[in-house]
Amino acid sequence: MTASALPLLSLEHVTVLRGTREQRPALDDVTLQIGAGEHLCILGPNGCGKSTLIKTITRECYPLAREGSSISILGRERWDIFELRSLLGIVSPDLLASCTTGATGRDVVLSGFFSSTCIFPHQQPDPGHLARANETLSRLGISYLANRPVVEMSSGEAKRTLIARALVHEPRTLLFDEPSNALDIGAQMQLRDAMRKLARSGVSILLVTHHVSEIIPEIERVILLREGRVLADGPKCFVLTEEHLSNLFGVAVRLGQQDGFFHLY
Repeated sequence: MTASALPLLSLEHVTVLRGTREQRPALDDVTLQIGAGEHLCILGPNGCGKSTLIKTITRECYPLAREGSSISILGRERWDIFELRSLLGIVSPDLLASCTTGATGRDVVLSGFFSSTCIFPHQQPDPGHLARANETLSRLGISYLANRPVVEMSSGEAKRTLIARALVHEPRTLLFDEPSNALDIGAQMQLRDAMRKLARSGVSILLVTHHVSEIIPEIERVILLREGRVLADGPKCFVLTEEHLSNLFGVAVRLGQQDGFFHLY
């Protein structure tokens, strides 16, 4: 099997704890496989384990060592973390919170080559890095942010800068963790348009959210996660039902659809 055909993620009976052992597991005996190249959404309420799953993929969290439990990423169980992160592009609230210095948009994008959120004195971007950073800013239509400090950007501008950071090293998969947090309606629509263009360009999208409205039409598969367990997993048309979503969120909901997007009311 070629590297590009290997699954992005394969979990077998994986349990991840966050905090003390007395707490409910953040992920509880989860088994699932995510194929490389898939456009997929993991949907669930706050505290269901979505962000823990992302952190497990990026090796910020590790599962309990148990018989019969295993995890592989792109076909490998062991990774040099920096090598792994060079294959993944990550857009998360944690990264946005880290961008509170005077780093400019270009600095943040360049930091994607070094798995940081700014350029430190020991990091020396070369001309090739600079060229790719400028190209990626241009690709997303935000070249005007290259010299602007992140602290002077709007939330939407900062989020698009993080997408450029995630894209600059040409990853196999983009991981979006609750991407519309703190964005107004206009910025949310710009974000959805950006995600759609990326999905159509061939970049694999893994979206983690509690907003059904964020699920772009290009996403074919949805996993419902509740209390650390998989509630449902399958094609979007079968998983996104009023019954499933009412069980997921614990309230009766009505489901509507327009132009390939779903919404709850």
